[in-house]
Amino acid sequence: MLVPPGGNKTQYDEIGIPVALLSHKDMLDIFKSFGQAVRAALYAPNEPMLDYNMVIIFIMAVGTVALGGYWAGSRDVKKRYMKHKRDDGPEKQEDEAVDVSPVMICVFVVMCCSMLVLLYYFYDQLVYVIIGIFCLSSSTGLYSCLSPLVQRLPFGRCRVPDNSLPYFRKRPRVSMLLLALLCLAVSVVWGIFRNEDQWAWILQDALGVAFCLYMLKTIRLPTFKACTLLLLVLFVYDVFFVFITPFLTKSGNSIMVEVATGPSDSATHEKLPMVLKVPRLNASPLALCDRPFSLLGFGDILVPGLLVAYCHRFDIQVQSSRVYFVACTVAYGIGLLVTFMALALMQRGQPALLYLVPCTLMTSCALALWRRELGMFWTGSGFAKDLPQSPWAPSAAEDPQSRKDSDTGLPQPPPGEGLAKCPPPTQQPPEVSAPEETGAGAPPQEPASPAGPTPEPTSLVGASA
Repeated sequence: MLVPPGGNKTQYDEIGIPVALLSHKDMLDIFKSFGQAVRAALYAPNEPMLDYNMVIIFIMAVGTVALGGYWAGSRDVKKRYMKHKRDDGPEKQEDEAVDVSPVMICVFVVMCCSMLVLLYYFYDQLVYVIIGIFCLSSSTGLYSCLSPLVQRLPFGRCRVPDNSLPYFRKRPRVSMLLLALLCLAVSVVWGIFRNEDQWAWILQDALGVAFCLYMLKTIRLPTFKACTLLLLVLFVYDVFFVFITPFLTKSGNSIMVEVATGPSDSATHEKLPMVLKVPRLNASPLALCDRPFSLLGFGDILVPGLLVAYCHRFDIQVQSSRVYFVACTVAYGIGLLVTFMALALMQRGQPALLYLVPCTLMTSCALALWRRELGMFWTGSGFAKDLPQSPWAPSAAEDPQSRKDSDTGLPQPPPGEGLAKCPPPTQQPPEVSAPEETGAGAPPQEPASPAGPTPEPTSLVGASA
């Protein structure tokens, strides 16, 4: 009677039996080269703890956060100033910023959790939906990033003829149409050759960086309170799906890591594109069999990047020489380095927000506390009227009468004539009194400039939380 060895189900997970497979063709080649007496042995080369590709990922991530935060802050403040300055209302733009409210944050987190669980159970069906969404959104982001550069080109300024087509009736520039076709072609090329590991990752990273910049420019957190809520909720979300879900799944694998890297039993062998990926650069015998990649999710760039963008807007409003922006960007870089060190020490996937959120939030909060601006920084009251004017506003003081003429569109008097020769709408005293001071020690105001109406210096009013 033959009884095969067996054990408990819990012991099977603790037993590892390495198995090496060899194709029949390779076996014949070995016999042909070395003869029939061949002995084989398993060899596991030592892998380095850190790889040089971490440097590339660090540069891409920190550069995207810094550039996106700077661009978003400058664009948002300038748009607000121009909107408040114009008498005919806000200027229409192609892509308006979206203010994020606490309700939107909660809905967003619920959607993220639901999508992650659905991907875990229906990965082979939903992965193509995510790939299609990435192609569309990344091409839009690439167009948004390149359009300011293309608009400055001296050629291609002609517009399409008059027509009745839905989009072309606005008569866009020919150069912008060519740019849209180019961006769409880049995303289509990536979609077709996305599994070419030799070079497709370069296109994916370029499209991913453009997508992150577009999202940082479009999504706007109005207060530090909203920033804190978003970062803390996603902090819990990231930690739960990386460290807690292994105790809840039958396989004992993390849902986040399983979805990000692709399930091992997937029939399609597709990977989610919502990551920056760089191949291992260290020379290793394992690279001959498979090309491993290091990954960084878009959420680890976008979530702290929204806080960096808020810090830059607050810097501009309170004229603080961008200390909040620089400090938060440096804190993000330090948090990313800590993430890399934890990855090397634990040799397992890490929730990057576990290290990025404390670094960025604590640095921003400590800086605001040290500068005694925590109240304004928390509520966004730095965007109120009583703070210094926008850097795009004129710095010289204006005369009350010239401000009135500027608002009503009346022409300004030439130099030397002063205010006495201005056509008074009502009865006016013959003598011109000195202009009133705006506060104690304020300098006297001068007559209006002969160059024309001077815009009114206006402070910006920020959005409510």
